[in-house]
Amino acid sequence: MSEQRGGGLLRTRSSPGRATFLELFFDLVFVFALTRVSQRLVADVDSGHLAAGVGRTLLLFLVLWQVWTITTWVTSRYEPERVVIQAVVVGVMFGSLVLGVTLPRALEERALTFALAYVVMMVARPLVLLVALRGHPRRMVPVRLVGWAVATTPLWLAGALVPDLRLPLWAVALAVDYLGTFLGWPLPRLGSSRIRSWLVAGEHLAERYQQIFLIALGESILVIGVSYSGEQFSGRSAAAFALAFLVTALLWRIYFHRAGHLLAEALRLAGTPGRLAESAAQTHLFMVLGVLVSAVGYELVIAHPYDAADARWLVFVVGGPALFLAARSRFEYEIFGRVSRSRLVGLAGLLLLAPVLTAGPVLLALAVVAGVLALVALADMWHARGGPPESSASPVGREALGKAGPEA
Repeated sequence: MSEQRGGGLLRTRSSPGRATFLELFFDLVFVFALTRVSQRLVADVDSGHLAAGVGRTLLLFLVLWQVWTITTWVTSRYEPERVVIQAVVVGVMFGSLVLGVTLPRALEERALTFALAYVVMMVARPLVLLVALRGHPRRMVPVRLVGWAVATTPLWLAGALVPDLRLPLWAVALAVDYLGTFLGWPLPRLGSSRIRSWLVAGEHLAERYQQIFLIALGESILVIGVSYSGEQFSGRSAAAFALAFLVTALLWRIYFHRAGHLLAEALRLAGTPGRLAESAAQTHLFMVLGVLVSAVGYELVIAHPYDAADARWLVFVVGGPALFLAARSRFEYEIFGRVSRSRLVGLAGLLLLAPVLTAGPVLLALAVVAGVLALVALADMWHARGGPPESSASPVGREALGKAGPEA
């Protein structure tokens, strides 16, 4: 009987395939949290220590991504309308809000609050699931999650309490957390439970990754609006404002052209949907990061449209869209098993033009980026004209697993 009650938490055929309103509510926190990431990146540019600053901010962003990703997998594997699952989502939502509030000074005086919020979420979330699953065989997955989270907790807390060792300790702790996710959180005698072997709700998971990409675009729109409506509001910044919006719209267009719409279909047709979902999660990490980096470029251009294009600024103005195009090319391969020439040409164009753009104003650099992305989008339209809708032909996860085990 306890196993049956625990099994009631699992998704069934009647579970909603679409994301729930609670999950959309949960995502609102990440709109705020991602703005804190971009603000730290702007501060990194102003500090003069770009490489070190970006590395520190990247670590904090990866903490947020880990929290969002695992929560998404939880709601994709368990019944989202159950009170226990809703309580988990709301609890993680509050913890994520704490992360966002503390993030601007998370490596300084707010380190302990940041670390405690992260550790509590990583330990409490699987513990609640473990109790709720009772005797169900799938309870061994949260056991593994708890084991790995407890193992890295001393590193997070020690880093928060010892400023001189904070960055290396947190870097090691985060690397272990990501390694555990990749390996399936192996424990002695229990073995591992690789994500690629899990049974997942493909439509739900695809929609969640589409939504996190839209959240990143929403953060960009927020940055554009706030930057232009603040002290820098003037006619001389109007062109930068318009170009920043155009680049954001082009990123949306390029993402959703064909491949962006077919992730759910690809997951449904895959022999091992978990493997494709795992790969797509990694790809979306870099696409979202590309959008965030681009947003920093927008803020810099709107504030200083006619200043010379400093090489540090071009890391964001050109580097963000280039990172997005590289990741979007991988995404196209995941869905169709091929990469369009236009994306590769666009990526090469951005990288080759970057050194030349230092000779002109930063506004010109943003205009060139908009032009390159527009050509990529036009090439997509040209190749799609008059042809039938394309279907997924993903080479990732094509092979079928044997019979799924009790933890799948």
